[in-house]
Amino acid sequence: MSTIFTKIINGDIPSFKIAESEDYYAFLDINPIVEGHTLVIPKKEIDYIFDLDDDTLAGLNVFAKKVAKAIEQAIKCKRVGIMVIGTEVPHAHLHLIPFNDEAQMSVMAPKLKLDTDQMNDIAERITKFI
Repeated sequence: MSTIFTKIINGDIPSFKIAESEDYYAFLDINPIVEGHTLVIPKKEIDYIFDLDDDTLAGLNVFAKKVAKAIEQAIKCKRVGIMVIGTEVPHAHLHLIPFNDEAQMSVMAPKLKLDTDQMNDIAERITKFI
């Protein structure tokens, strides 16, 4: 059975797409910790990030770097942090989280409630730097 991320990649579920290549996909997290919180995934459906083959894992990180650089230009932040948790969806993924204070990187932080217009605005601001 396909994961929710595979359904997003296939267009069966809408997303706020940031970037896409032949092998990777980046989109805004619908339950963001902060504005600009983005998920980066391989299109290959593999549950655990360290089960990805070396080329896919390396490519995922290079693709994430491009997305992080765009986030840095679009969202006022000190840095873009990267986090791998990997238990909430059985599909390898990276969280890119712009932050000004390390406390903003906590998965325990309250989630933002953003409407569709706000999410579209954030996605547009980031994608113009891709």
